[in-house]
Amino acid sequence: MFARFLIVLLLFAVTVAVVARTSSGHAHPQHYVVRPTDTLWSIAASHYGGDPREGIWKIEKQNHLSGPEIYPGEPLLLP
Repeated sequence: MFARFLIVLLLFAVTVAVVARTSSGHAHPQHYVVRPTDTLWSIAASHYGGDPREGIWKIEKQNHLSGPEIYPGEPLLLP
């Protein structure tokens, strides 16, 4: 009985390993061109889930921004 349970558990583990998909958390950066009405808050809110402040921090870090100032036509990489 215990051997059957282990076999079923092993088959389940193999099935999960085969079916599992990779995370999309480490996707390639997306290119974005700032529009006249954009702010870092609005860009982060539309491209990242949850609290936009973390998205703002990621955008600033990725683009080596020293503050929240962005300008229309400026290219940004969105991590």
